[in-house]
Amino acid sequence: MPEYKSAKILDNEEVVSGVFKMTIETKIDNNIKPGQFYMLKCWETEPVLWRPISVSEVREDKLDFLYAVTGRGTEMLSRLKRGQELQVMGPLGNGFKTEDIKGRVALVSGGIGIAPMVELSKILHWAEVDLYAGFRSSIYAIDIIRPRVKNVYIATEDGSFGYKGYITEIFDAAKYDLVLCCGPEAMMEKVLKQCRKVGTEIYVSMEKHMACGVGACLVCTCKTKGGNKRTCKEGPVFKGDDLVI
Repeated sequence: MPEYKSAKILDNEEVVSGVFKMTIETKIDNNIKPGQFYMLKCWETEPVLWRPISVSEVREDKLDFLYAVTGRGTEMLSRLKRGQELQVMGPLGNGFKTEDIKGRVALVSGGIGIAPMVELSKILHWAEVDLYAGFRSSIYAIDIIRPRVKNVYIATEDGSFGYKGYITEIFDAAKYDLVLCCGPEAMMEKVLKQCRKVGTEIYVSMEKHMACGVGACLVCTCKTKGGNKRTCKEGPVFKGDDLVI
């Protein structure tokens, strides 16, 4: 089982309402892949469980996390200030494979699913990459990703930025050789079905509630053609053809 360690908060700011960017100082595992996550904790007893947060960007001796405040744990994380410490455990899970990528690539995200796209866009700067990002209203992380990709397509449900509606309504899987996707399960299911219909290869990062983060509790299983798999251990990134959706 991975060991936890303490990490210092360098920054923890609200980028839009309810969404925070946290930067911590910690010894970096050079093999961190986009799509992997850390378990974070800043409390002694309650709540009991750690919170799984995706790695947004890897920098020298620093890690960035983008996270949405959705409950008690993430609300407590959002109150941390510069100089304070929290406990971290990771990197955990399997991330996106970025080796031997060829052709046109689409990064497709919904909401906080844009978090791993920040590091992906940095790693894939040499490839022909387009970003499709969907939000409810306010947008974030776009300014970091835009210089690294060829095109950026944005959709907001209220029409405040870009296309009014869902990002799946303006995404065309037939234009791409590979799709890397992260976001709400309903959105990813639509993208996956589009890719299957036209034969485009796709990898998705599944969003499931996690308890332990290391594959021991079996809370976060998802259905695959090879049986139930643990999202935190065999995932969270799965090849689209392997999923039963």
